Amino acid sequence: MFETIPYFWHYTVQAIGLFVAYAFAAVFLYLVLRKLHSRSITLALVAVLIGASVVFYVPNGLPRAFEYPFFVKTYGPADSPVLPFKNVWAFIRNFNGFERVSDIARDPGDIPPPLQRRGPADVEIDIAAKEVLAEMAPGVTLNYWTCGGTVPGPFFRVREGDTVTLTLRNDPTSLHHHSIDLHAVTGPGGGAAATMVAPGESKTITFKALNPGIFIYHCAYPNVANHMAHGMYGLILVEPKGGLPPVDHELYVVQGEFYSAGALGRPGLQLFDAEAMLDGKPQYVVFNGRTGALMGKMNAKVGDTVRMYVGNGGVNLISSFHVIGEIFDRVFREGDIVSPPAESVQTTLIPAGGAAMVEFRAEYPGKYILVDHALSRLDRGAWGVLEVTGEADPSIFKGETESGGGH
Repeated sequence: MFETIPYFWHYTVQAIGLFVAYAFAAVFLYLVLRKLHSRSITLALVAVLIGASVVFYVPNGLPRAFEYPFFVKTYGPADSPVLPFKNVWAFIRNFNGFERVSDIARDPGDIPPPLQRRGPADVEIDIAAKEVLAEMAPGVTLNYWTCGGTVPGPFFRVREGDTVTLTLRNDPTSLHHHSIDLHAVTGPGGGAAATMVAPGESKTITFKALNPGIFIYHCAYPNVANHMAHGMYGLILVEPKGGLPPVDHELYVVQGEFYSAGALGRPGLQLFDAEAMLDGKPQYVVFNGRTGALMGKMNAKVGDTVRMYVGNGGVNLISSFHVIGEIFDRVFREGDIVSPPAESVQTTLIPAGGAAMVEFRAEYPGKYILVDHALSRLDRGAWGVLEVTGEADPSIFKGETESGGGH
């Protein structure tokens, strides 16, 4: 349990500061009352002290997530996204049981290869829900809830008409129940109604991949938004019967929001802020689970074709996905990979719980920055870099470039 002290250091300092403030306030009040001997003044000073405590110390001197069971009222069909004291105590008591993940981000190139077979097949998928500790940014630690130990979870690839048997296991070290809702599934809860698993349990479902497309999957155990805001989402591709045209590079990118009780960049362990989530005000907006997750991991050469599967785990924001210095040759919007794509698109919208497939040819060397074009989110972590190498064609672009140019 003592290992939690470095992670909770900032909260410990707050608590000590609160205690010192109250102690000195009490001493001051005692000295004043001894001198004045007035009951009316005594009551007035007590009222001032209580009022100051409520107005200032409670909201500002304590981690706000601890008080949400008392002050937040919600009207959803299930439990609210609060953090009860018993959950906090269970987290501290089991702190040493959580795996420390050195890098929570899933590599954008970690995608199964295109399916070469023709016709449907029986496919087995096994995935584990696991709660871990990892850094959102250097020195900033979060308690992630994951599908498969990373954010996003594994990229699943099946073919239209396949029969899929999926087993969801909940790691014994988890503190919460979990489930999985795949937007590619036709059935109750997208599978969630049949995959609610307690820590140490597993459940299996079977479904037929009826519709081709690129789909989000996510945990759907109540409170659903709470589970997703901890990182429980990923993509599943259902290829059309004829497959997809070949490209040189396929990349896997999912945007997500994280709601911490501490301000942006505050070091130490950050507790989940339910009120910020309800207000739609994330501290971090990132690609693939953390800040800097897409640095040094995406490369192409001039002339290569690039296909990006881009999802939005949400839970509140719409992503305005854009690659600075590129134009998407084709955009398959809202997961639809059957209809003719939009062409020559600069920025495409990806709703919370949605996905898109974008394709382009790399035609000029340089560093191309992926952003959510709601650009204040860039400073919250929503950016990555695709580096293109090769010979420059001056008929396409000519000029002396400097770092930091473009947006």
